[in-house]
Amino acid sequence: MDLMNRVFHPFLDKFAVVFIDDILVYSKSKEDHTEHLRVVLKTLANHRLYVKLKKCDFWMEKVHFLGHVISVEGISVDPAKVANVVDWPRPTNITKV
Repeated sequence: MDLMNRVFHPFLDKFAVVFIDDILVYSKSKEDHTEHLRVVLKTLANHRLYVKLKKCDFWMEKVHFLGHVISVEGISVDPAKVANVVDWPRPTNITKV
């Protein structure tokens, strides 16, 4: 994780987020996104780091990342992560509380 943070330090919170070996690239426009992807892939190549293409998803408009759903509407909590709490049965008597 430290390696990835050092490699991507100039880009973190500008157009990239790194968590262990996951890289999330975000942009405001498709043109910016194309350039950001180019920068990220070039940075990986310059540091002799590689990606498995089958594990990569490009041009997604909605992403599930670290328990959140990130989309053009904004960031929200992943409903699957809070389903157990939302569906928790209400206690019916004092002993169940």
